[in-house]
Amino acid sequence: MIGMEACSGAHHWARLFLQFGHTVHLMAPKFVIPYRLSGRRGKNDAADAAAICEAVQRPNMRFVPIKVLAQQAQLSVHRVRQGFIEQRTGTINRIRGLLSELHHLDERIAAYDRHIAQIAREDARARQLMRLSGIGETTATALLAMVGNGHEFKCGRQFAAWLGLVPGQYSSGGKSRLGHITKAGDPYLRSLLILGARAVLNSAKGKTDSVSLWATTLAERRGYWKAIVGIAAKNARMCWAMLSRGEQFAMPA
Repeated sequence: MIGMEACSGAHHWARLFLQFGHTVHLMAPKFVIPYRLSGRRGKNDAADAAAICEAVQRPNMRFVPIKVLAQQAQLSVHRVRQGFIEQRTGTINRIRGLLSELHHLDERIAAYDRHIAQIAREDARARQLMRLSGIGETTATALLAMVGNGHEFKCGRQFAAWLGLVPGQYSSGGKSRLGHITKAGDPYLRSLLILGARAVLNSAKGKTDSVSLWATTLAERRGYWKAIVGIAAKNARMCWAMLSRGEQFAMPA
């Protein structure tokens, strides 16, 4: 009689021993643990062997049926499937947690948007800035918070350069080369102006006003992204003119 703790390898050995006429009993490890000799400390091969020898001779011991190879193969398929199901469940739970966090963030952002809208409604300069295409409540209040009346800048081009919306110069040997925009200054304010410029260009198709015609012509001549930067730079200059001149500023035709 041979006794072993049940595991995937034990079934293989049990099938081999049965071919030689031995009686094989497989036992669940949790049923063998109580028979480990109390005088031995820790888990080692000798203590396990003694516990198995003691457990296999118990008349009321419950044994594990020995599986044939086809059973083990089918069980492996089920175990792998179970693993994927558990992985899927864990992924769903993580996604639910992320969605809950995303919903919370959306609520926080909406609250700040309402606060910014109230600030814009109460500020005359913000309302004046929002008359420009592509300048909304967020951009107008951000401009006011960062540059105030804009008197620190001599001209609109200097303000656009401070925002990083002008091309960088790579000049050598008397030849002037213009590259990508410098991306100097505050990236948050620059991104707001870029987003507003995209809205202007995307809504310009089919319109006949001067700004829309200029934007579509620029996109056809220079490409989409260069037109976006050009519109953002133009808006930056217009915003500076509004802030620096105040009530004296007149909207262009």
